[in-house]
Amino acid sequence: MTNPYAEWFEQLRAEYGDQLQAMPLPDGLPEHLHTLIESGDQEAIQFMIKLAWQFGAQVGYAAGARQQGGEVSPTRPPRVQA
Repeated sequence: MTNPYAEWFEQLRAEYGDQLQAMPLPDGLPEHLHTLIESGDQEAIQFMIKLAWQFGAQVGYAAGARQQGGEVSPTRPPRVQA
C-alpha cells in the first residue's frame, strides 16, 4: 500500500529540492536536528514539523486574503486543521 503523503513529498522534493537545498537554515538548526535524529526524539521532530506546517498555513492564508483584496488581520488566522 502506497502512502499518498510520501508520494506528494517526493514530488515536491523533485520539483523544489534544488531551490531548497540552496536555502540556508538558521545557525545551529541542522546540528540540533541531527542531535534529535540521533537520539530518536520523534516527538520533538514532529513538533518542529507541525510548527513549520502551521507557519506555512498562516503565510498561505495571509497571501490568499491579500489576493482576494481582503484585510489581513494582525492577529492569528483561524485555526488550521492539518
